[in-house]
Amino acid sequence: MQAAACSAFGGYRCLRARGVSLAGSIIETRRQERRGGSGSAGRGRAPGRGLHSRAEAAAVSAPGPGERQHPAPAPEPRLPGPEERRKPAASGLRLLALPRPPHPPVSGPSASAAPSADECVAEAAAPGPGAEPRPRPRQPLGRRVGGDVGSPRPAHSSPGSGRAGPLTAWQGSLRPQGTGQGPAGAPGGVWGGLSGPRPTGPSCFSEGSLSQADSSEALGLQGLPGQNVTMDEGGAPLLPDSLVYQIFLSLGPADVLAAGLVCRQWHAVSRDEFLWREQFYRYYQVARDVPRHPAATSWYEEFRRLYDTVPCVEVQTLKEHTDQVLHLSFSHSGYQFASCSKDCTVKIWNNDLTVSLLHSADMRPYNWSYTQFSQFNQDDSLLLASGVFLGPHNSSSGEIAVISLDNFALLSRVRNKPYDVFGCWLTETSLISGNLHRIGDITSCSVLWLNNAFQDVESENVNVVKRLFKIQNLNASTIRTVMVADCSRFDSPDLLLDDGATPGRVFDLGGDSEDEAVGPGPAPARTKEGLRRFLDGLLDGRAQPQLSEHALETQVAELLAQGRTKPPEHSTAAARKLLVFTTGCLTYSPHQIGIKQILPHQMTTAGPVLGEGRGSDAFFDALDHVIDVHGHIIGMGLSPDNRYLYVNSRAWPSGSVVADPMQPPPIAEEIDLLVFDLKTMREVKRALRAHRAYTPNDQCFFIFLDVSRDFVASGAEDRHGYIWDRHYNICLAKLRHQDVVNSVVFSPQEQELLLTASDDATIKAWRSPRTVRIHQAPRPRPHPFFSWFASQRR
Repeated sequence: MQAAACSAFGGYRCLRARGVSLAGSIIETRRQERRGGSGSAGRGRAPGRGLHSRAEAAAVSAPGPGERQHPAPAPEPRLPGPEERRKPAASGLRLLALPRPPHPPVSGPSASAAPSADECVAEAAAPGPGAEPRPRPRQPLGRRVGGDVGSPRPAHSSPGSGRAGPLTAWQGSLRPQGTGQGPAGAPGGVWGGLSGPRPTGPSCFSEGSLSQADSSEALGLQGLPGQNVTMDEGGAPLLPDSLVYQIFLSLGPADVLAAGLVCRQWHAVSRDEFLWREQFYRYYQVARDVPRHPAATSWYEEFRRLYDTVPCVEVQTLKEHTDQVLHLSFSHSGYQFASCSKDCTVKIWNNDLTVSLLHSADMRPYNWSYTQFSQFNQDDSLLLASGVFLGPHNSSSGEIAVISLDNFALLSRVRNKPYDVFGCWLTETSLISGNLHRIGDITSCSVLWLNNAFQDVESENVNVVKRLFKIQNLNASTIRTVMVADCSRFDSPDLLLDDGATPGRVFDLGGDSEDEAVGPGPAPARTKEGLRRFLDGLLDGRAQPQLSEHALETQVAELLAQGRTKPPEHSTAAARKLLVFTTGCLTYSPHQIGIKQILPHQMTTAGPVLGEGRGSDAFFDALDHVIDVHGHIIGMGLSPDNRYLYVNSRAWPSGSVVADPMQPPPIAEEIDLLVFDLKTMREVKRALRAHRAYTPNDQCFFIFLDVSRDFVASGAEDRHGYIWDRHYNICLAKLRHQDVVNSVVFSPQEQELLLTASDDATIKAWRSPRTVRIHQAPRPRPHPFFSWFASQRR
C-alpha cells in the first residue's frame, strides 16, 4: 500500500509540474477497462470487461504451476503508443503525461521538487499475489467541499432526458460571426470576449446544451451518469479528495467542469468554493484584495456571471444609415431605441428579437447639417433630438427638436448654442437648452433655459420658457453636455462602490471662499474697491509680472463677477436634482465638471421668464461644486441609480501648466474612465483603461458611454467597443467595428443586450452567450394527441 501511495504521489507531482490533465488519463483508463481487449479475453474474461480489483490483477499476473518467477526488469519510462492505449490496463490506475496547459502550476511545497521528464509516467503498483485488497478510507479535504453529492437530481436534469443539468446548463462556447474578441486579440466567442488566459485544451463548454448522460458518453464513460467509476470494489475512491482538489487547481475552468462530469466525487470537488475562488482570481486577473461582488452567492456563480452574461456575441447588424452613426439611446421600457447620424436623420427602431425600423425623420428641411443626440422622456411619449445647423465650419449653433412617439409628429424646435450642450429632459414635459453670450474676447456667459416641450400648441398666456441659470465663462470656456441626476436614490444604489482611489480635486464654491471673507461691507463696494486698486497698480506700473491681454481680461472679469454672483442655495429635499455639465476655467477644452443643484420650485416654467427676481447686482449664478479632472473630457454617463458619474477623459501631461487659454496642453491617446460619487463628490475606484483615441485637442469629439447595473461600456477611436465590470474594474469584452465606435448603450431592462454605433455607418446588436443559447434552443413540439384534439375542436 505504501508503494502504491508513493507511486500515486509521484504521478501527482508529475501532473503538478507538467500541468497534466488527469481527467483524460482516468477516462482513457476506464474506457480500456470496460472495453476489455485481446489480453483480458485470452485469459477467459468476458469481452468488454477489464480488471476491476487488485485481487484480479494479482491473479492474472501470478505465475502458473511449475513456472519460475523472475524479477522483471524496470521498464524504461516512455509514453504509450496508440496501440498500447487500446489495451486493457494491467493495474488499477495509470496516469498519462499530456500536453502542458497554458496556466502555470499552482505554487506550493511540492512545486519546488518538479520531477524530470523521465518520471512523466507513473503507475499505481498492484499488490502481490498473496496480498488481500483492502479499501482505502477517503481522506477529507480539511475544508468543506462545495456541492451536494447526495442531493436529489432536479427535475429538469433527469438522466437521459437530454436537457441541461445543473452542471451543464451554462455550457456552450458560442462563437459569434468573427466579431467579439478579448484584449489579446483572440478569435471571437465567449473565451475571446473575456480578459484572462484562454484555455487551449478540450473545452466542456461545447456548442449547444449537453446533458450529463450525453457528456459522459462523449467522454468515453459507460453506465449511468454520476456513477462512481473511479471507485474500487471496496467503495473507496482511487484518489482522495485532497489530491483531486490539488490537481484541479492546476487545470483551467473548462477542464475542471469537464472533469466534474466523470463521477460524483469529482463533481463534488469541482464545485468547491475555494477551488473556484482561485479559478476566478487567476482567470480574470483580479487583485486579491478585491472582495466578491456583494450580490454574489458563490464564486462558481460569480465566474459563471462574468463568463456567460456579458453581451459579446453579435446577433444583428443594421445598415439603414448612409453615413456615420453618432449616438444611440434606449427608451425606458426597452421596447424602442433611437439613432442619430450624419445623414441628418433620426431613426426610431423597434427592439424585438429581430430589430426593425419604425420611423425615420429627415431633418434637412429644417436647415440641419446632421443629428447628434437623442433622449426619451420618462414615460417614453416624447423624443428629444439635438442637431447642428448648416453654416460655416466654426459655427456653434444648433437646435433641439421634440418628436411625438404616438404619431411621429414634430411638436417644437428650440434654439441650442453651442450645439454640444446637447440638451436633456428635466421633467416629462420640460427640457433644458443652452445659449451663449460673448462678453469679451475670451469671456462669455452661458445661459441655461427650461423649455416646455409643447411650445407650438400652448396658449400665449402660459410661459413656455424660463431662465434657470446664468454662469460666467472665463478663458474661452463654455458649458457643454448637460445632464440631470436624480438624487432620490442616492441612499439605495444598485451597487455601492468602495472609495478605493485617491480623492480627486473637488472644489466646493458654495459659501466659504476667501473672497467672501475679505471684510465687512456690501459685496459690490468691496468689488469696486478691489478693481480700483488693481487698475491703479496697473497704470502706475506696479503690476508684476507684465500681464498679457488675455490674462488682463480674465482678471478684470473675475473682479467684476465677485460681487455680482449669487451664492448657491442649499437644500436637503429628497426630490432635488443635480444639473451636471462640462466646463473649464483655464482653456477652451472642457476639463472640469460643474454641478448645480436644481430646487423643486425651479422645475416648472411657471413664474417670471427670467427666473427668480433678483437685483441688478446679482448677475451670475455660482456653481455648487467643480470637479477638475486635469484632462480633456470626451464623454460622461450616469449609473442607473444616478449616484455615480462615469467620465471619459484624455489626460494632460503631469505637471503641465496652461499659459495660453487658446493653446491647451497635449492630450494622451489612452482614455481614462473615471468614476465620481455624486453624493460625496469624491473620486471612487481606480480609472478604467483599455480604449484609446487619437484626434488632437482642436478636433476632439464626444465618445458616448453607458452604464448598466453591473457593467459599463464605452466606444473608442481604435475601432472597438469595450465592456468593463463595475465591481472588479476589469475589461470583459472587446467588440469590433470597421471604424470609430461613437456610442454604446445597454437596454435598461436587459443588460445582456448592448448596441454599438460606428463611423462605418452600422449599428450592431450584441447579446450574451446565455441569451443567444436560450433564443436558439428548439421549442418543444406539441404532443400528437393535443394536436389531434386541437384540430377536432375546429
